[in-house]
Amino acid sequence: MKTRAVVLLVVLSVLSALVETVNAQALATALSKPEIQRDTKGLVTITCTTLDGVIRYSIDGSDPGPRSGPYLAPIALPQGGVVKARVFTQDRKEKGELASVELGPLAGAARPASAFVPVTQDRDWPIYDWAKRHDAVAKLVNERKPTLVFIGDSITQMFGGEPHDRPQPGKEVWERYYGKRNAANLGFGYDYTENVLWRIEQGELDGAAAKVVVVLIGTNNTGKNSAPDIAGAIRAICDLIRKKQPQTKILLLGILPRSAKPDASRAKIAEINQLIAKYDGHNGVTYLDVGGKFIGGDGTISKELMYDFLHPTAKGYEVLAAAIEPTLVKLLGEAAP
Repeated sequence: MKTRAVVLLVVLSVLSALVETVNAQALATALSKPEIQRDTKGLVTITCTTLDGVIRYSIDGSDPGPRSGPYLAPIALPQGGVVKARVFTQDRKEKGELASVELGPLAGAARPASAFVPVTQDRDWPIYDWAKRHDAVAKLVNERKPTLVFIGDSITQMFGGEPHDRPQPGKEVWERYYGKRNAANLGFGYDYTENVLWRIEQGELDGAAAKVVVVLIGTNNTGKNSAPDIAGAIRAICDLIRKKQPQTKILLLGILPRSAKPDASRAKIAEINQLIAKYDGHNGVTYLDVGGKFIGGDGTISKELMYDFLHPTAKGYEVLAAAIEPTLVKLLGEAAP
């Protein structure tokens, strides 16, 4: 009897495995292969027949994974390139067949650096969902019509403000400085300049009545783009902000220092800051570099200010807020305290 029971268990285990394999294959088949097309103006559209699937794509030749950017709008690629896409289930556990197209440049189209090409991303998932935050932020901006807006990456996102979709060590500082102001936080963790360009192009700032927009972006690009390209993309962001909000003044912050002590990344950030400092006084931009507030006399950064030598602690956000406050008061036209 024991032998029959063991045999039965083995058979059931094999059958269960076969069923799982068949189900997985059926699901993969049900996730349709995306179709990639480009029109005569260079706009790339990606479609699929899977109604509840999520298309994730890349334009750098990499294979789209569960943390790749979701396809949410046509992609401007007159310069061409390799576009790849897959359909994923909503839970990102299953994926369909890869679609890949190599597109040549249209006549007269130059190939810009990646820092200038607007795209989506989702690198910080599952900490937060990039597309859901985009929708939530756009809704919040449309409803509140903020007069003070912060735009940036995780350093900005972790400062404070709704939606609260990740830890915010600077929350109390944010409430103290901006709680009584009509402020909105448009910081998205792991954003590059190209992701900020996409968000602004897709209307995230449209509903604002911004008197001042604070911009702090570029540190994530330092690992893949040159200093002139990063500085140029930051300029493009400022120009796009002014196009969307012509009345606004821009407080452009120098990229904050990173790393425990001086190194190549610090040197590159210094180079970028020297370039973007030249935007001061042009097209509504006021440049302010407060990075020195985070560096000690020996050139090191204390964990009391940046716990990972990149993201500020609560004390670090206090330093940041206090450093930019006098300039903010002036730009907002408020009475000095």
